[in-house]
Amino acid sequence: MELEDEYRQDRLIGIETDDEENQAERFPKNDDDDDEEDDNSEFDFTAAPPSRNSSINSMGSHSSTWPQSYRQSMDMYTSVTPSSFSFLRGSSILTSTNKRPEITAAESSFTRPLISPTSLDKVDLSSPRLQKKLSIASDSRASIVELPTPKQCSYAQTILNAINALCGIGILSTPYALKEGGWLSLLLLLIFGVITCYTGILLKRCLDSSPELETYPDIGQAAFGMAGRICIAIVLYMELYSSCVEFLIMMSDNMASMFPHAHLYFSGIHLDSYQLCAIISTLVILPTVWLRNLSSLSYISVGGVIMLVVVGLCLLWVGVINEVGFHPAGRVFNLAKLPLTIGLYSFCYGSHSVFPDIYTSMKEPSRFPSILLISFSTAFLLYAGVAMCGFSMFGDSTKPQFTLNLPTEYTASGVAAWIVVLSPVTKYALTISPVAFGLEDLLPSARFRSYGVSILIRTMLVASTLAIALTVPYFGSVMALIGSLLVMLVSLILPCACYIRLSGGKLTCIQLAVCNTIIAVGLLCSIVGTYSAVTNLQA
Repeated sequence: MELEDEYRQDRLIGIETDDEENQAERFPKNDDDDDEEDDNSEFDFTAAPPSRNSSINSMGSHSSTWPQSYRQSMDMYTSVTPSSFSFLRGSSILTSTNKRPEITAAESSFTRPLISPTSLDKVDLSSPRLQKKLSIASDSRASIVELPTPKQCSYAQTILNAINALCGIGILSTPYALKEGGWLSLLLLLIFGVITCYTGILLKRCLDSSPELETYPDIGQAAFGMAGRICIAIVLYMELYSSCVEFLIMMSDNMASMFPHAHLYFSGIHLDSYQLCAIISTLVILPTVWLRNLSSLSYISVGGVIMLVVVGLCLLWVGVINEVGFHPAGRVFNLAKLPLTIGLYSFCYGSHSVFPDIYTSMKEPSRFPSILLISFSTAFLLYAGVAMCGFSMFGDSTKPQFTLNLPTEYTASGVAAWIVVLSPVTKYALTISPVAFGLEDLLPSARFRSYGVSILIRTMLVASTLAIALTVPYFGSVMALIGSLLVMLVSLILPCACYIRLSGGKLTCIQLAVCNTIIAVGLLCSIVGTYSAVTNLQA
């Protein structure tokens, strides 16, 4: 019971906004004005359109609105700061040492000043409402014992975070996408990169419309009310969950290629190599999902970019040093397979769910557009280079994961295969945790939020991804479905729709035309790509 009471206290701790946090750090507490309040203070933000003032003004209490833990879990998902970690069973936000081991919205290393220093210079510090607000923030922070001062990300750290978010497992399918769509489809990869980079900037502008906005669901609530917040949160959770399914399929495929003759007979049940490897992969991943604090896993997973670069170098090594050679061939353009290529390419740029958290982590938020430009350019060059290299090597025999094409007798092939197998061990837990926290937020009362219930929820999530991976073990088709159905929504359609809504009719004709065009293109690609992916799954 003591552990359960501790865990309930963990879940009940309120999350203050970055606005309150940064003000509390910048200004001293004034006890004389604690009970005074001025409704006409210049801290009544009205940047959003009048018709949505109520939605934005209510964001200050968003910690009580589902998903309450979204910011907390996404901070862990994007964090690169090492920290101690412990298992769910013995952990709490306030541990036995009275230090907070888990990242929350108040203590995350991903916070930013919601008011610029130049704006603060103009603020009347004697404002009773401001002093009241700072007093509350200061009292709230005092309730957490001996916390270190949160640090914000430098320019270089933010670039690393953005590249790490963009460069994912989609790189394994780019040669296959090039084979399906033809050489000219590389222009499509470039176009998607430009569009998604632009929509990333639109998300920044949405966040700038009010200091209360911190996350993607916050933007949805400000633009479309509570329905917008819930719908966007569901789509984001579906995207994360489906990525975990891809991790399992990827691990199982590559393990099965290394151990093709592995099988198991048990009580009349026959498990082939893929099925056995999928179960083994799940058992390896499961303990990492039970970790309460994933900061250390997050620090390790930042090496994902390095791992992907190594996998690409292994591909190049096999082609050049091991003399597999490059034999450019294939179609210039294949319209019939273009919908599948659209889904695969769009998956490569599906990182908009974490962009708001990366943006709010910056010391210099004004430099966010340049960070997007650098990270998207890096991702495009990496994706395009691997696509051309892999397709030139394997031609029409290119598989959905190019690692499955690498000759097993070469050392470089083995290195690439093991990297692909081991990298999801850290990424899986980080990806599924926001989904688990979201489900925990739906529990009716705090007494149900014990460590046992949390472990049960996470175990069921992992088991369900295993069931899906065994039912539809098609890496390329599942990736195309995720890219067409979910990434199109998160990365193209929703940023433009929210930006138009929050602009309050202040956009120029050109801006409005660009946003509407992106929405139309996104809807068309989503419908066509989803139909193509579902058809391939049923074939």
